Amino acid sequence: MLSGKRVLITGGAGFIGTHLSRVLLEENEVVIFDTLRRNALQHSGLDRHPRLTLVRGDVLDAAAVTRAISGCTHVVHLASIAGVDTVIQNPVPTMQVALLGTSHVLEAARACAGIERVIHFSTSEVFGRFAFNAREGDVTSLGAVGEARWTYAVSKLAAEHLAYTYFKQYGLPTLSVRPFNIFGPMQIGEGAVHHFILRALRGETLRVHNDGSQIRSWCYIDDVMQVLQLALTRPAAVGHSFNIGNPRSTVTIYNLAREIVRLAGSASPIEFVPWPHPDIELRVPNIDKARELLDFRPEVDLEDGLRRTIDWYRTQQQRGDGGGH
Repeated sequence: MLSGKRVLITGGAGFIGTHLSRVLLEENEVVIFDTLRRNALQHSGLDRHPRLTLVRGDVLDAAAVTRAISGCTHVVHLASIAGVDTVIQNPVPTMQVALLGTSHVLEAARACAGIERVIHFSTSEVFGRFAFNAREGDVTSLGAVGEARWTYAVSKLAAEHLAYTYFKQYGLPTLSVRPFNIFGPMQIGEGAVHHFILRALRGETLRVHNDGSQIRSWCYIDDVMQVLQLALTRPAAVGHSFNIGNPRSTVTIYNLAREIVRLAGSASPIEFVPWPHPDIELRVPNIDKARELLDFRPEVDLEDGLRRTIDWYRTQQQRGDGGGH
């Protein structure tokens, strides 16, 4: 466990950042730097925590990033434009935030005395449409030029290279993580689990793209918190990229929807809708590297994680708070 440190989390008001803040605030100070366009923090009860500083700002503002990082010892760079629909509609900001924003964070970290670790969040989409048992050293895919879907993966991959070169050239202690389909309570935005649970609890139709045969491995948020704490503290993590996921929890999107309907006790029908854009057909990680260097052992299987998540959203619904949209 990290202790007695000051951690900057860019994009920290989002789903992963809010969970990470809760864990780190037990023994550290946390600075959240976020535009608050997506705000999971409001569902956490952390906004008045005495060791939490919330700074509203944009990673495209280099001066604001420099001010936010002052006095920090660790950086977790989560800020990005996220969600397939949002990315497709906003390809330019998507690339600007990933490329320029990451550059601003890395440069500010290099200029800040006492930085012990910088974690850059990349994406599993760097492996392209088909990734089975994908290892960190496997060939990554850039996607077709002109297809907006791939702007997210391309810019994230470039930012991953940039983080690594800051380690090699300047000695900045960086590493990158590639999350594979994270889910859990307080998720906001366009994620399939979030979308399916909300609609199942309301008795509404669950909409599945095309025939729902796309395959994903799902990783519960508590397991992600485990590995991030290890990445923040273990010297062996520096200079590497890590796949973060749970290959045991692999299922088609259609069967994920069916499972959520069952676990929620819902009567929601499932509807297949055309999806005209490129999609990820197969995404299953190999996590041997994280297991060997970080002792990462995902513990929460899919059914258990879905039950916990459904219970949280049901409680929010009963309180009159949908838990995000």
